[in-house]
Amino acid sequence: MKKKKEAPKPKKKLDAYIEGAGIIEQKNIVDTLEENYMPYAMSVIVSRALPEIDGFKPSHRKLLYTMYTMGLLKGDRTKSANIVGQTMKLNPHGDQAIYATMVRLARGNGALLHPYIDSKGNFGKAYSRDMSFAASRYTEAKLDPICNELFGDIDKDTVDFVPNYDNTLTEPVLFPVRFPSVLVNNNIGIAVSMASNICSFNLREICETTIALMKDPDHDVSATLQGPDFPGGGFIVYDEEEMQKIYKTGRGSIIVRGKYNFDPDSRCIEVTEIPPTTTVEAIIDKVLELVKLGKINEISDIRDETDLSGLKLTFDLKKGKDPDAFMRKMYRLTPLQDAFSCNFNVLIAGNPRVMGVYEILQEWIAFRTDCVKRMIFFELNKKKDKLHLLLGLKKILLDIDKAIKIIRETDEEAEVVPNLMIGFGIDEIQADYVAEIKLRHINREYILKRTEELDNLKNEIADMEDMLESPRRIKKFIIDELTEIADKYGQPRRTLFAQAFDDEEDEEDDTPDYTVNCFLTAEGYFKRITAQSLRMSGEQKLKEGDEIIFSQELSGKTDLLFFTDKHQVYKSAVADFSDTKASLMGDYIPAKLEMEQDEKIVCMIPTADYSGSIILFFKNGKCAKVPLSSFETKTKRKKLANAYYDGSELVAMYLLPEDRDFILQSAAGKVLIFSSALVLPKAARDTQGVQVMRLTKTELQSARPYEEGMLDDPDKFVAKTIPVAGTSADISIDQITFE
Repeated sequence: MKKKKEAPKPKKKLDAYIEGAGIIEQKNIVDTLEENYMPYAMSVIVSRALPEIDGFKPSHRKLLYTMYTMGLLKGDRTKSANIVGQTMKLNPHGDQAIYATMVRLARGNGALLHPYIDSKGNFGKAYSRDMSFAASRYTEAKLDPICNELFGDIDKDTVDFVPNYDNTLTEPVLFPVRFPSVLVNNNIGIAVSMASNICSFNLREICETTIALMKDPDHDVSATLQGPDFPGGGFIVYDEEEMQKIYKTGRGSIIVRGKYNFDPDSRCIEVTEIPPTTTVEAIIDKVLELVKLGKINEISDIRDETDLSGLKLTFDLKKGKDPDAFMRKMYRLTPLQDAFSCNFNVLIAGNPRVMGVYEILQEWIAFRTDCVKRMIFFELNKKKDKLHLLLGLKKILLDIDKAIKIIRETDEEAEVVPNLMIGFGIDEIQADYVAEIKLRHINREYILKRTEELDNLKNEIADMEDMLESPRRIKKFIIDELTEIADKYGQPRRTLFAQAFDDEEDEEDDTPDYTVNCFLTAEGYFKRITAQSLRMSGEQKLKEGDEIIFSQELSGKTDLLFFTDKHQVYKSAVADFSDTKASLMGDYIPAKLEMEQDEKIVCMIPTADYSGSIILFFKNGKCAKVPLSSFETKTKRKKLANAYYDGSELVAMYLLPEDRDFILQSAAGKVLIFSSALVLPKAARDTQGVQVMRLTKTELQSARPYEEGMLDDPDKFVAKTIPVAGTSADISIDQITFE
């Protein structure tokens, strides 16, 4: 048996060598990320996910430019499969990715306020999750007329062109768009570590705002731009402060709610417009979930009746139910009212920038100004070239017979142009032009007609040169374009405005208002039991070693504040818990409220209106009184940090509807009775309070509300002022029970 030949070992010292695997080179993970991940991230940011100032991503631009080169700006539609195949010459990312891009740009899909593709066939619907688009072999498309404003000047050197991926074709870096399309159609993109979410605005309003900014850079955008205009319509819950924030920073949130009609005869509510961030199926799923949970009981049926005429979601309302109150509830609990988060992240000269409407329009004006200058310069050079040729032709007019004679007497064809140059004193370009004139055109009439253009050409050239040097004239040119586009393509607003509802009133109407018995155990288990269930129940089931520390009848509207040993408070409500039985252990609060690991509840405070105060006692003898309103928040925050003073361990905490007496005892056996009125309330939740019991080499051991009869001789323990050391006693107040 032959011995297996060993792999040769490296001669020079390397990082590692493993037999059978070869050389293993160690590499710094940071270097690997820089070499591999960073180029990928930059490619996604710059060349895929974020739109540029013309309002398009590379995938959009490649598709639309291919359709333009196919002549689809005019004429009949062609099969979508044909367009997809041609686009792969510029975009090699696969036919499905190209077709999905095409679907979103199509009129049939309804995703854009001003679609760029005129479609025929099933292109799906933006408002439906399950309505799939047909295959590309079945649908047809061409460019929509508004694309004339994208490509009108593209052949006049208005933008740069670059080679495609295999250097066989060229494609534009940007489109010379004649209107701010970046804000007219919505655009969503997710890059690496950043994203873009641009909402659409009304075309007429955007054009008017751009014109106003060109005339006055300090123009108030909100005076001409009312707000976003979504293709699906609906209502914007208007918030002027948030809208100004979006206009100035490019970030903010817009609340959009659906539109409905109520038929009193059939008692049907028909939803015909929904927010752009949701779908019909998502709304139905949420409504069915809420019906199962018992939170919606006003309807007997829900149907999706969407057809060729458009979206329609129907609710059959039960007799006696208020349709407006029901819809307010739907807006609050379902995606029928949703938030559109704005993030106007646009690539400017290859760099991502989050900009407000002001800045985006200023950038577009600068971009369009550059395009117009390049177009004028292109046309100027063409006219100068033509003028140059006609000046040569004019010299021929002096002696046509001489020109014919020179050509006839020239023996070699290659000598015709040089001989004409010598004979008439013209340059090679002019001579070549004269030599190429057809024989039928060598007559005085033809040449006179051509040379008559000289004066017009000179005037046009002078006018163009003046325009290039005049920012005012270029500005007027752009304003005229915008005015024409607004008149030609402008549409009435689809999205209207509405005022916010009184959320507090709505919440109050929906919360169950019957009284239940609530129990909290030392281990953190909570039970909500109806009176009837409690009467029929036997002994309370508890975890071994556990005990009930709170027992009280509460309304379903009551809020519950759970204070923990990590100086935090978790907010919930009685309505957030389901009815249970005494024979069950109940809800485990740390898990239900997602508390931190090893975090324990030290006290639960119920409140219906956040009136009164809480009083806290600490081991260092201090006492703090904090108004309960300090824990009330306008937003539905579930957790508040720094809920109370953390400089000393908490001894006790009580709800204080009004001032009363408390009895305190130190570890040294001294007892003190004082009125809580001696402690002034502090609004800061984590206030350290004031010193109530003066302690020396000891600490506060216990604190309880004082009741008459607890002590035989209470007067000697009462303090008129604080702090005091207390009076020695031979009792432990923790052992006192009052009957």
